[in-house]
Amino acid sequence: MAFGYRVLGFGGGVTGAGPYNVQYLVVAGGGGAGGGHGGGGGGAGGFRTVGTKSFEVAAATPFTIQVGGGGAGSGEDPATDPGEDSVFSTITSAGGGSGNSYGVPTGKSGKDGGSGGGGGRGIYGPGGPAGSGNTPPVSPSQGNDGGAGGSENPSGNPLRSGGGGGGASQVGTDASNPIAGEGGDGSPSEISAADVTYAGGGGGGTGPDGTQAQAPGGTGGGGAGGRHGAGTAATDNTGGGGGGSGTNVAGAAGGSGIVIIRRLTASSTSSSGTVTTSGTDTIHVFTSDGTFSS
Repeated sequence: MAFGYRVLGFGGGVTGAGPYNVQYLVVAGGGGAGGGHGGGGGGAGGFRTVGTKSFEVAAATPFTIQVGGGGAGSGEDPATDPGEDSVFSTITSAGGGSGNSYGVPTGKSGKDGGSGGGGGRGIYGPGGPAGSGNTPPVSPSQGNDGGAGGSENPSGNPLRSGGGGGGASQVGTDASNPIAGEGGDGSPSEISAADVTYAGGGGGGTGPDGTQAQAPGGTGGGGAGGRHGAGTAATDNTGGGGGGSGTNVAGAAGGSGIVIIRRLTASSTSSSGTVTTSGTDTIHVFTSDGTFSS
């Protein structure tokens, strides 16, 4: 006798009846970087994932997908350019905190976010504090703190270096004058059937007295800081933070985020997002806002 559904096995759900389980990756947009000589790197967007198909979704239900954009880099004013949140169902990854610019006498503070932005360098005073990661807090953590900006001594020794933005798996490093802070590394994921790293922090910018070509961004799309020049924008759809400026221009932009959902092919007939298959699984990739039709 037919009962109108097929049992797919533990954790697999059913076709045409009841809920089933999926795997997800939700990465928010990365923060923009700080401007001016010695701007802080942008923090990476929040990185949230489950490594197995263990997140339950209701069958035949539309879920709104929000993919956060990267923050534009700021100029010499206080940073106001965080990344945007990414959302799937009850999972929200927080946009990356923006890096900040130099200040007199104390550098301006990096901003809080999925990962924290780097602080700007101080003029005749201490560097700006780093922004905090994993804000708001979730478990497991969605990101890490940024690094503090560099300081100048009272005689005005022009060291001009910003802190690195935090990444999904590593804090951004403090500026160690005259070397700017490096962006924290991101985290890898194989949910797309390829080994891809996401959510690297942006490197801090350094002025003309810096001893390195550029402070690198973290693996996972983080932009490099500029050396007496503009920083590098983060890679879109990685959630990386932008690179801080090393001259009198705005910091670089953060990268947009991404949402990926992976399920057993037999669990649903959904064709939403960009669809690929891997073995018995179907993978839905969203690089912009959309709807996952379970």
